[in-house]
Amino acid sequence: MPKIKRIDHVAILVDDLENTLSFWRDALGMELTHVEDVPAEKSMVAFLPVGDSEVELVKPTTSDSGLARYLEKRGPGMHHVCLEVDDIEGMLARLKEKGVQLINETPMTGSGGRKYAFIHPKSANGVMVELYELP
Repeated sequence: MPKIKRIDHVAILVDDLENTLSFWRDALGMELTHVEDVPAEKSMVAFLPVGDSEVELVKPTTSDSGLARYLEKRGPGMHHVCLEVDDIEGMLARLKEKGVQLINETPMTGSGGRKYAFIHPKSANGVMVELYELP
């Protein structure tokens, strides 16, 4: 049976990366390890590790992306929580069997070969959940 291994990251949607970093990096003292352009998601992501997890600050890079529409509708703030799993295909099959609404029926492949898929907030009490499997 597929298992959740850990919380990988918490993603916060922002409209101004530098302004947001003034809180997370400068006020809280969290280390910014790098900022990455993610063309597949039409976003820039700033990575701030915390123990075995990360806070990711996500800024849309286009005005026509799903992230930009989400930001326009709801404003900046919590976007999703990401759970690392040991078997993403198995987890998605299990969730489908239980009637969970998925945004991605099959995993997508991201940087470094990682697989990921999103669970719709309607099935998770208003929280978008990302599942993630390392290669």
